[in-house]
Amino acid sequence: MSRASYRKFPLHVRRRTQLSPGFVRFTLHGDSVAGMATHAPDQRVKLFFPLDGATMPALPDGDDWYAQYRALPAETRPPMRTYTIRALRPEQREVDVDFVLHGDSGPASAWAARADAGDVLVMLAPDAGFDGVPDGFEWRPPTGLRKVLLIGDETAVPAIAGILEQLADAPEPPRVIALLEIPHDADRLDLRAPATASLHWLPRNGAAHGARLQAALRRLMPAHHAPDAEAAKLEIDLETEILWERSAAGDHGFHAWIACESAAAMAMRRHLIGALDIDRRAVACMGYWRLGRALD
Repeated sequence: MSRASYRKFPLHVRRRTQLSPGFVRFTLHGDSVAGMATHAPDQRVKLFFPLDGATMPALPDGDDWYAQYRALPAETRPPMRTYTIRALRPEQREVDVDFVLHGDSGPASAWAARADAGDVLVMLAPDAGFDGVPDGFEWRPPTGLRKVLLIGDETAVPAIAGILEQLADAPEPPRVIALLEIPHDADRLDLRAPATASLHWLPRNGAAHGARLQAALRRLMPAHHAPDAEAAKLEIDLETEILWERSAAGDHGFHAWIACESAAAMAMRRHLIGALDIDRRAVACMGYWRLGRALD
């Protein structure tokens, strides 16, 4: 039987680092992290949180573990949420994950508000021993990259931070525009970015989710014309579908990576493709979350 691309890693908190009022970094440790991998700056992982706040979550095993997990009674099913690996240090058995703090409105934020050294969870992450095609990431820049547009709210800041670091290390970094919507002014982070990057921090300060991002995009990249009928065909029903579209390989020169609330992400994709005539294949667009719904 072939080895699965992801496997479960039992972890405990080694360090808690407050990055800003709204962001906290957890350095997680476990001997099995020596066998963990990450393939891109926006590498997605699943985190499972203990129901009682102290005991390692009990999860099914086997190829059909997810079906078994979904079949568990709600009172015994550990909450699961999707996060991004911020940094991986397998030789130190450490992996960093950044959380957004927003009170007790969800199991992940509630855990992060209280968690400290010694607290436990389980991560479903890429297995370094898997020799197939890696997956779980959308940062797939094309060849001949000359301009990058990064758009995200606070849920995507860890991924964008990693992308900026990767671009900073490139021999000839492309021109980069990054739009980052955050809850408050105090949540601006000191990110390492290429000298060619222009970072636009957009504190929401009570505005609607995604409103600052959309306004900044229209200001920086004004529409050539109203979105045409073809753009309308790209729309999906966000109540029944998850917005998730990968870019395609090619020499596009321009690459857009969008990750935020689903309705805002779809509106910005409509602007780029429908009003600016940007090649759809050059746009990766992900609805990281949906206002009023839990996607996991």
